Amino acid sequence: MAAQSVGSNAQLGLTPTPAAWAFFSRLSDAARFAMAQRRPWSEVVDRSAFAKPDSLADATGRIRKNLGYFRVNYVLLLLFVIALSLLYHPVSLFILTCLMAAWTYLCLFRTEPLVLFNRVFSDREVVGMLSILSILVVFLLSDVGSLLISSFTVGVVLICAHGAFRVPDDLFLDDQESSGGFLSFLGSGNPPPPIASHV
Repeated sequence: MAAQSVGSNAQLGLTPTPAAWAFFSRLSDAARFAMAQRRPWSEVVDRSAFAKPDSLADATGRIRKNLGYFRVNYVLLLLFVIALSLLYHPVSLFILTCLMAAWTYLCLFRTEPLVLFNRVFSDREVVGMLSILSILVVFLLSDVGSLLISSFTVGVVLICAHGAFRVPDDLFLDDQESSGGFLSFLGSGNPPPPIASHV
């Protein structure tokens, strides 16, 4: 059955290229590494750890420290808000799905040169055409761009509100001062150093 499925995929031109295998392998490794750094959600929503900041500087400091500590949770929250907004706008979701399918097929699964109007297009030209098409569709020919921007803004506001009112725990401040940036978990395949527990 599996062999038949692989054969039908090959007939449809959906055989993954080495670049596709490498891309999905790196994506899988990055996802596993990121999820290993995710903090427990019970810690994110711990009601006893919330308090009004004393000043704008205090709120900014809390946001910076909480961004370092809860960065994976915040990225997941941001993706959840964007996904929820897309589910409430199925036309935008369909347009984005079509664009993603075009990018995936033409850049990762295509094994033969792209020929249109008796002209062979190079990989660089294909990426350029896809980029222009994506910008036109997302920002000029549909409401997808404004939907993504508005949902991203809502997610950032929620993250900043949580970061400002969540009192940073002294147990992890020393560890976070030496940690990388907000998206540093995507750039490394090495497991994070263990967090020291203090009693």
